[in-house]
Amino acid sequence: MDTKEAVKTMRWLSKDGMLMPVVLGLSDGILTALTLSGGTLVKADQSLTSALASRIAFASLVSGAFLFFVSTYSRLRGELIHAETQLNLSSHGRFAASQLGRAVLQEAIGTTVVSSASSFLGALIPLLTGAWLQQFRWAAILAALVSLSILALVLAHSVHGRYWLWCVALVSGGILVLLIGIKLQIV
Repeated sequence: MDTKEAVKTMRWLSKDGMLMPVVLGLSDGILTALTLSGGTLVKADQSLTSALASRIAFASLVSGAFLFFVSTYSRLRGELIHAETQLNLSSHGRFAASQLGRAVLQEAIGTTVVSSASSFLGALIPLLTGAWLQQFRWAAILAALVSLSILALVLAHSVHGRYWLWCVALVSGGILVLLIGIKLQIV
């Protein structure tokens, strides 16, 4: 994918309101993978398998889906309540019980599916890289940090931020989460 195609895709994601679910999902997946597998990734006597990578990615999908749906649906329902208040409607919950309420539910479900799929891929891609390149123990970590860097560049471009600052922030966050994962040794 060249730069023009990447910018075109980013504009499509941003225009349709899908940039946030994709970014949240990818970052959640990458950070979850680093947290859960950190101990396995650095220990010489343990190896990362494709099955373990898939299980971690699935765990990221499930937890991400629950959190994203609850937060998105409650935010959208809150916006309906706010609109009722602004319109001085005498009874509350009328918007939520109407077609608007169903539209809010559909939007929450749709964006949750996108976020969950992104979370799954965000966790799976770096971990599969590590499982396939077993001789290079740091492959999964490097893939995760490169993924965070690419994500930082996309975010910096979309918000007109400083590229280097976004990269430093996301990669530093990834390293911090990795260190926590190494210390906790969950998997």
